[in-house]
Amino acid sequence: MSAPFPIRPRLLLGPGPSPVHDRILQAMARPTVGHLDPQFLQVMDDVNARLRQVFSTAHPLTFPVSGTGSAGQEAALANLLEPGDTAIIGINGVFGGRLAEMARRMGAEVVAVEETWGHIIDPTKLVQAHRDHPHARLVAVVHAETSTGVRQPLDELGSYLAGTETLYVVDAVTSLGGIPVEVDAHRIDVCYSGTQKCLGVPPGLSPMTFSPRALERVRSRKHPCQSWYLDASLLADYVGESSERKYHHTAPINMMYALHEGLVMIEEEGLEARYARHAEVGARLQGELEARGFTLFAEEGHRLPELTSAALPGGVAEAPLRKALLERYDIEVGGGLGPAKGKIWRIGLMGAGATHDSVDRLLAAVDDLLD
Repeated sequence: MSAPFPIRPRLLLGPGPSPVHDRILQAMARPTVGHLDPQFLQVMDDVNARLRQVFSTAHPLTFPVSGTGSAGQEAALANLLEPGDTAIIGINGVFGGRLAEMARRMGAEVVAVEETWGHIIDPTKLVQAHRDHPHARLVAVVHAETSTGVRQPLDELGSYLAGTETLYVVDAVTSLGGIPVEVDAHRIDVCYSGTQKCLGVPPGLSPMTFSPRALERVRSRKHPCQSWYLDASLLADYVGESSERKYHHTAPINMMYALHEGLVMIEEEGLEARYARHAEVGARLQGELEARGFTLFAEEGHRLPELTSAALPGGVAEAPLRKALLERYDIEVGGGLGPAKGKIWRIGLMGAGATHDSVDRLLAAVDDLLD
């Protein structure tokens, strides 16, 4: 019998996954039961209730999709779009571009509102795009653009769209649990995230929430959702809190245990304290990097604390240094994507990794490598 492959522990300071607390790993080792076992359904109900708190919403249909954040992204669009619909999508990085590509594959006409990478999309441009296309089915933006470290404002667009028939879709994959998302306050109709970022849980689930009017849109479609697996109208009969649960699919039981424990830990810490922790260590890292000659990539005033993008000082090539950081110090950071490839590092301080100890270890290694 062959031995398992040895896995060296790493300090995960990239754009995800983030470090996982021992309590969450231990939760995953709890006994596996059936996906309709009353014990599991009780866990699922509690997860859904706790997700409402983190999303800051009262939407009844709030649950984790069985799949990573990209599954939540696809679920959001597949449920709302039919061929021929118009989708207005903000693009200022990889994940806005991915939203547009998914919408095109679903037969939608995409109206792209683009901005230079590293900058927010001016909300007035999105509002104007809707005025030019008032019958658009949805407007979608990325709250925390993981490819650039930019934090997109949500309030102005949400207030405007609330007076229209157009649905508001927000990608919160890298924001949920790290900065406020405020689904109800911003009048967001569909919002999705991922477990492997600021929630501090391994990858495998995509928390998401549907407003009542979004769910009504799903149920009143002319054609069924393109994806049976991600059809919210079917999932609602399984993940909802009705006593008459309908089998839909075999949920990832032990991943649900992990998410539950992660949400319990968020409640213990308190959401405001958690946001403050991410803000404090993120601001410190960004200040320390600038003091060392790094150039921050994201627009000032709209930088994410949990995901810092920065160019190395003096034209130093990023890839060899990033490789040395991993091989010599067991610290992972991410490189750039798209037009930023080879130009920046993307450094995540998320979940259990959002600590001053993480910053200390990274800076000590960087100082050594740049010496």
